[in-house]
Amino acid sequence: MKPATCLSIFITTMLVIGALCPHEASAQVPARFYWKTLSGANGVPLVVQSMNGNTNPFDVSHAVTPGANFDATLALAGYARTFSLFDRSAMAAIIQPMGRLSGDVMVAGKTSGQSANGFGDPMIEFDINILGPKAQKNIPDALRYEPGFSVDLLGDLALPIGKYDCSQPLNLGQNRWYGRLGAPIVWQLGAWVPGRRTTVELLPAVWLFGANDDYVGKTLETDPMFQLDAHVTRDFTEDFWGSFDAAWYTGGQATVDSVAGEKLNNFGLGLTLGYKINDNLGLTCGYKSTVDDSASEDLRMSQFMVSLVYGWHPLVEGSKRLQGEK
Repeated sequence: MKPATCLSIFITTMLVIGALCPHEASAQVPARFYWKTLSGANGVPLVVQSMNGNTNPFDVSHAVTPGANFDATLALAGYARTFSLFDRSAMAAIIQPMGRLSGDVMVAGKTSGQSANGFGDPMIEFDINILGPKAQKNIPDALRYEPGFSVDLLGDLALPIGKYDCSQPLNLGQNRWYGRLGAPIVWQLGAWVPGRRTTVELLPAVWLFGANDDYVGKTLETDPMFQLDAHVTRDFTEDFWGSFDAAWYTGGQATVDSVAGEKLNNFGLGLTLGYKINDNLGLTCGYKSTVDDSASEDLRMSQFMVSLVYGWHPLVEGSKRLQGEK
């Protein structure tokens, strides 16, 4: 297999970095995000999302505001790099959300329109494989790689430095620390051949939240929220793939000055399509929405996402240049 084909394998994996944004928006991790590639690979996503519902899309705790309707346009830029740690595949990434948010919220029994724009809380992530093939350190490793049944450990941490206005509840920044602990699982079904790959993927995770002690002059506390993401993915061609997505959220009860809200117990469904434009550039489109959400206290959220991801690896880029000189 030519080095350029190896790069295609790498980009097929890095395409999904464009959906890093759900960490900040829907908190749903995209399909194929935790596929492994060559150590030393790089990815830069540019993502645009349009979202609406009865919860702040910038708040991963999904606190429901009954009767409210929020609209947001969110753009994200980030960087991810793969590397080898203790002979296991690892990845570090950072994503910075920005955009605008508007909606009607109830304060002191009165409904008023609010809006916010600027930068949200940046999030960093670290992921390491603990069960499955060892790290891919060279091209032969990449050619032999098959995930089989693999399990990772991951941690996310949001930095509370986004734009925040303590006089209103609707904000891009959350004015508190929060993060996630999870265990991504990838289960390969059938042959690992481009154009024929099929996977079942799961991510059980728990989100933990610090207190916001300046929430419109009050203290906001949130119980841990458990989340389960599930995907069934399939290659349609070597360059085109799709995924059926599902998510379950439970817990995450919010309390404002001892006044408790409702616990989450909601489901979401979605579809994702990915296309490799060339050896370095990939396009991903997806739609996700909650289901069975007609009651006022139910979580209601929908989003449409388009992402472009540029990826590269110095080893493969060098091989391509050598080929071009022949």
